[in-house]
Amino acid sequence: MNSLMIRAAETANQATVVNEFEQTLLRVFILIIMFGLGAGLTLKDFTLALRRPWGLAVGWVAQFGIMPLTSYFLIVAVLLPFSPPEGVLFIALGALIMGSVPAGTTSNLFTYFSKGNVALSVTMTVNSTLWAFIMTPLALWAYSNLLGLDESLSVPPGELATVIVGLIIPVGIGMLIRRLSANIGSLIELIGSVFGLLFIPFLIAVWVPRNWQLLLDTKWPTYVVAIGLGAVGMLAAYYMSKLLRLHPANARTIALEAGINNGPLAIAVIVAVYIDSPGLDQILLVPALYSLFIVLLSTVVTLFFRRANLAAEQKIPNLL
Repeated sequence: MNSLMIRAAETANQATVVNEFEQTLLRVFILIIMFGLGAGLTLKDFTLALRRPWGLAVGWVAQFGIMPLTSYFLIVAVLLPFSPPEGVLFIALGALIMGSVPAGTTSNLFTYFSKGNVALSVTMTVNSTLWAFIMTPLALWAYSNLLGLDESLSVPPGELATVIVGLIIPVGIGMLIRRLSANIGSLIELIGSVFGLLFIPFLIAVWVPRNWQLLLDTKWPTYVVAIGLGAVGMLAAYYMSKLLRLHPANARTIALEAGINNGPLAIAVIVAVYIDSPGLDQILLVPALYSLFIVLLSTVVTLFFRRANLAAEQKIPNLL
């Protein structure tokens, strides 16, 4: 284990993720995104979703049941057997964190484009973020033990909770501002959405050029894990919703909500907890790749959902 850790550290030190200034910018981006999320919420959103809690419950199971299990399955079935030992434990840790964090605000945007239930999507995002205080550390603890990760690679629950609290507070402030002034709240929501869209290009501009060689050296199993996490999560959540005979709009919503995890939160947690770790680049690898590819994947899934929804609408006149 010690020799493996030494080789992993040597590999990780070949690249630099972000400097201190860029870390500050990332944190500012994330805070504004969460602030905008809160500004887009009202008590009515929660009331509408809670009137039919079945969709919310299925979404919870998908978020904290399917996604962590999917990351664990991909690590065991793809990453560990087919990857060189150097840095693989760091990469596995990053994959576990990515699969265990709650939903991201990007899911709300794609739910809207796919003709899903936006109120349910927003409520699921907030619900999963609140549950992350308990479920994210629990999932990381459980699957880290199953993988036998070294204690130095574990995520301290206290530090994780501190990061999540720091992100929940802007959501609450945003909701308060929306309640006091709907116009200002709408403006803040728009700003948060814009920053949400800019986060991935910013990450690409900062991270990809500096770590281009690392990306070239990254083996195919890591890409399979990063892309497969969102793809398998969406498929599993969608067909689980279909089996339970949920409304098609809710099934689309749950699929997108489960599959689009909060990449900025995963990156924020990793930077906050492992900033001094020699394997920081390796831990960030899956979350960074996931954040890059999930937008493309979600676009394809959204186009499929829109086409399916259009076909269903066209059949309605024939049934009358």
